[in-house]
Amino acid sequence: MGLLNFFWSDRAEVVTLLLEHLWMVGVSMLLAVAIGIPLGILVTRRAGFRKPVIGGANVMETIPSLALFGLLLPVPWIGARADRLAILALTLYALLPIIRNTYAGIQAVDPSIIEAGRGMGMTGWQILYQVQLPLSWSVIIAGVRVATVISVGVATIAAAVGAGGLGEFIFRGLSMVNNDLILAGAIPSAIMALVADLALGWLEQALKKG
Repeated sequence: MGLLNFFWSDRAEVVTLLLEHLWMVGVSMLLAVAIGIPLGILVTRRAGFRKPVIGGANVMETIPSLALFGLLLPVPWIGARADRLAILALTLYALLPIIRNTYAGIQAVDPSIIEAGRGMGMTGWQILYQVQLPLSWSVIIAGVRVATVISVGVATIAAAVGAGGLGEFIFRGLSMVNNDLILAGAIPSAIMALVADLALGWLEQALKKG
């Protein structure tokens, strides 16, 4: 009951921090998709870029989230505002699954289908946009799904650098040894991740059937 009372009595702050969390995750995912899918396409067409691009994304994924926030703090313009720093860090974390799934999805397209396209006189770019990408969307969405769930979780750490979000409750609860505050941040974050996972999972299945 204490947690429910907290949600009701502090509903304005809960809604504010929830919206901040959604905004950080939403903007970072838009950026990650806008960067990750073209990079995934690039590594299918230019083998020389494969190791540096996927390797670089792998390295970003291995850096602890709090350490990455700290590394980005001295960066000009980015470190001047906590929300910019958080969005950049979340974008970097989201890149690997998107790049990897874009690459895997395109590579998994049956070579005979590609040859049929070439036989019809299609150019390489026409085959990419009219054949390979439509056939690999479900795999790409699976990568976006994984990246979104990761971003929702990592966004709670953004509160450590003053970027707001539901992590504010978690860090405040830890400092005050208050379980209700910790749960006030953890439960909505978990629900958000679950909803995103279910929604993108439904889209993934719809694209497979389509």
